[in-house]
Amino acid sequence: MPVDSRPQNAPALSHRERQVLTHIAEGLSHKQVARRLGISVHTVSTYLRRIRTKRTAPTVAHLIRLSLTEEAKTGAKN
Repeated sequence: MPVDSRPQNAPALSHRERQVLTHIAEGLSHKQVARRLGISVHTVSTYLRRIRTKRTAPTVAHLIRLSLTEEAKTGAKN
């Protein structure tokens, strides 16, 4: 399944969604991401669900690929 970093007319990821995505792509667990960002594990899961809704990314592997694609387009890490 192809991962489209931003389908036409798709809403942009929020700053917090990009932060969560970056940490997940770095290999952190939901619990580690939650600790780093000062949010609950449930909130991390919510952000990931929202990212998956905004993008075609049904698996963690797709999320990592999405993160790398968006990072390459912006030229910087979030």
